[in-house]
Amino acid sequence: MFKTIKYEVHDRVAWLTLYRSDKLNAFTEEMHSEMLTALKDVERNENVRCLVITGEGRAFSSGEDLDGVTEGLDHGHVIRKRYTPVLIQLAKIDKPVIAAINGIAAGSGFSLALACDFRLMHEQAKLVQAFIHVGLIPDSGNLYYLPKLIGHAKALELAVLGEKVTAEEAKEIGLVTKVIDGENWMEGVSSFAERLANMPTRAIGLIKQQLQASWDMPLELFLEKEAYGQRMAGLTSDHQEGVHAFMEKRSPDFAGK
Repeated sequence: MFKTIKYEVHDRVAWLTLYRSDKLNAFTEEMHSEMLTALKDVERNENVRCLVITGEGRAFSSGEDLDGVTEGLDHGHVIRKRYTPVLIQLAKIDKPVIAAINGIAAGSGFSLALACDFRLMHEQAKLVQAFIHVGLIPDSGNLYYLPKLIGHAKALELAVLGEKVTAEEAKEIGLVTKVIDGENWMEGVSSFAERLANMPTRAIGLIKQQLQASWDMPLELFLEKEAYGQRMAGLTSDHQEGVHAFMEKRSPDFAGK
């Protein structure tokens, strides 16, 4: 079905793999179209309770395929047509999304990782704001997410200097959730994804919504949204299961409903 990505669902975890390893998984129009299709399936597929995005081979993604960049290209048009729909669809997903950064994540590849909820990073992987090296600004939501994760000053430093960030440095400044050694890479990613897939999925979705709203709302409006969100969480079967499990002194068996 797909040519530039692989998309599979196993045990409630969807795996979206960027699949242009010969080009370091650089983005093309076809890849964005296929990613959008897969992300829409993640949103509506009740059997999916967690999404992992990763790359084939030695890169997560090197960003835009520069073979398609010609003189006079309207970069703004490219962003609006290709990147924006993918990022908006990704933000709509009320399920946990993991970026499994298996190798270099540069330019808009870095941006894609930032747009995910969790970032797991291979010990030998690197992150780089490559835009400045070709006279461009970070795009694909990069400067929307980055300062929220690491603060204004550090975000400016990475964007302007364009230096590579190692896995350990990324962990130290709060860019990634966890660094995983090479020998345990797939096992570590799978274990983390399975953990999230077994949690109360609707509560996670509500948490994501609440956090996003917190950046834009005054306190009084946010507290009202919080009360509504808690009401919705309280109506889920997972809440009832959690209470019963607590009273019965056992581990809960959440169904994601």
